[in-house]
Amino acid sequence: MIAARVPTLPAAVVPVVVGTAVAAHRGQFRPGWALGALVVALGIQIGTNLYNDVLDFLRGADTASRRGPLRVTQSGLLTPKQTTAGAYVCFGIAALVGAAFAARYGWPVLAAGGLAIAAGLGYTGGPWPLGYHGLGELFVFLFFGVLAVVGTAYVQMGTVSGLALAASIPVGLLATAILVVNNLRDIDSDRAVGKWTLAILLGPHRTRVLYLGCLVGAGLAPAVMRSVGEIGAWFWLPWLTVPLGAALVRTVWRPPLAAGLNRALRETAALHLLFGMLLAASLW
Repeated sequence: MIAARVPTLPAAVVPVVVGTAVAAHRGQFRPGWALGALVVALGIQIGTNLYNDVLDFLRGADTASRRGPLRVTQSGLLTPKQTTAGAYVCFGIAALVGAAFAARYGWPVLAAGGLAIAAGLGYTGGPWPLGYHGLGELFVFLFFGVLAVVGTAYVQMGTVSGLALAASIPVGLLATAILVVNNLRDIDSDRAVGKWTLAILLGPHRTRVLYLGCLVGAGLAPAVMRSVGEIGAWFWLPWLTVPLGAALVRTVWRPPLAAGLNRALRETAALHLLFGMLLAASLW
């Protein structure tokens, strides 16, 4: 449960809920397919988390000096072999369920699912890990935003809609904000082991600006969707999260104390969940 990083799992749940709300908005809600999309999303995220846990330990990125939550491989709670096996089981479950989607919709779903699993493995694995070369935020935006929302809607509607694409943007931005806080907190420890995250490449100040940009961009999205007629009169519901977002920006702008950034990490995940649920409600 620790290795799965349960507090981060709403990052997989939210895009499925929003994508399903898009399908419901079009009168094409399919509960069985929505549940399958949720299993795929959770399988890929938990598999990625487990693989990240063991690979960061083997690469020397997770040491006793790290400031974040407990890592099971580094702490000895699980062996590298056990953690890796757990990752493969999760990716395997996602692949099995995804095969049912591929049987119905063909190669586009097969390609998207295969790419998502490959990206999960390549986030910290392989000869050129994405997370070690400043591409982690792009990975999260694409796979926990655009692909997850559009894919969930697609397996229920059978088509890619402009509404799904529009709704995926704020979801992806807030999922990205979670990683931005995480990498801001870990700048010193990551630099020490040669893990060149985007936060290191940008520096602390511009990383904070990026965090602000993610929150502001997500907040503007409902108004844009309303202006082009893609969402109804309840478009403003996600703006109920503005006070939480403002408080988070103040926290992130303070001196980078580990306790404050750990709290900001948890609360950014909560913001992502609340915003996503309210966006889904405004669509539904």
